[in-house]
Amino acid sequence: MKRILSVNLCILLLFVGSGCVKNNKPLVTRGFYYWKSNEYSLDEQELDHIKYLDVRKLYVKFFEVEPDPVFGAIPVAKTDLNVWDDENTAEKYLPYHANMRTLEIVPTVFVRNDVLTKLNPNELDTLADNMNFLISKYFNKNIHTGQFFREIQVDCDWTKSTRDNYFYLLRSLKKISHKTITCTLRLYPYKYSDVMGVPPVDRATLMCYNLINPLQNENKNSILNTEELEPYLRPSKKYDVPLDIALPVFSWMLVYQNGEFSGLVKKNASELHGALDSIRPMWYTVNRDIELDDIYLRQGDRIKKEEVTPATLIETIRLLKEYVPLGDSVTVTFFHLDADNLKYFADETLDSCYSHFSR
Repeated sequence: MKRILSVNLCILLLFVGSGCVKNNKPLVTRGFYYWKSNEYSLDEQELDHIKYLDVRKLYVKFFEVEPDPVFGAIPVAKTDLNVWDDENTAEKYLPYHANMRTLEIVPTVFVRNDVLTKLNPNELDTLADNMNFLISKYFNKNIHTGQFFREIQVDCDWTKSTRDNYFYLLRSLKKISHKTITCTLRLYPYKYSDVMGVPPVDRATLMCYNLINPLQNENKNSILNTEELEPYLRPSKKYDVPLDIALPVFSWMLVYQNGEFSGLVKKNASELHGALDSIRPMWYTVNRDIELDDIYLRQGDRIKKEEVTPATLIETIRLLKEYVPLGDSVTVTFFHLDADNLKYFADETLDSCYSHFSR
């Protein structure tokens, strides 16, 4: 009996020491972020992705909150998006009617961290009330699916110095709205929750991208790099709030002119086909003058092209399953729903990524 106990103890210690977790096969809710501000409606390609992938949640950025020297915290970058119950609207939407009836729209608000630096509790309560009012107003005016919203997500890169104010704002929004409150969670506060605290929300979405400053390491992909990601996940730890997952499906190009960074092009533009010569991994030189997104590229300019590959996504999912404890259910959300970026990902690839979490 003692020998059996010793063997079992060794196995247990080996498992604990590995820093891995044994996730059950969670029920996966498929989601997308929608982060564009100037589109009136979803286009047919985006609707095709929603239909094929059976997307059930769309996190729509309703607006951003930024500081104003006169008016305090104000909403900016308000989205123009209308989401329709397609049965009674344009003919092109009719094939998607069943999908739109089951699509949950989640109002999402980005709060700039510097908004939180000087607000007192009364001002934070006012901000929460204003956010709730504007969210409800926009939803009732622009979301025509016959549904009510149940969840509000807040996106903020909070710091240790703004933590208390941010957490107060989340609690106040919960009290005022009577909704499920979720928030985004960057990898640093996930790893160092003893320093950064745990936000007082119902769930948190772990943002598994934008790991490093894109201007500080010219040889690494700043959007998603598994060598940078893994140390944030190890050793495995239990987080005090249930976790969801967000993964990137976007690309961008950093433009350098005369050796200095001059702009960011937030898409993998087909207009540049034939205008770039590869000089090393991720790096290109412009071989002729060309205009792109109001940026004038000149012959000799250098471009760093960062994109996410299916192989990197699958490896990221493997690491998450190995080290991050997930519950019985998890929402997996891609950032973001945009036809320009998604044309580089086959629907079958994204479908496989969703499915990997429940294998």
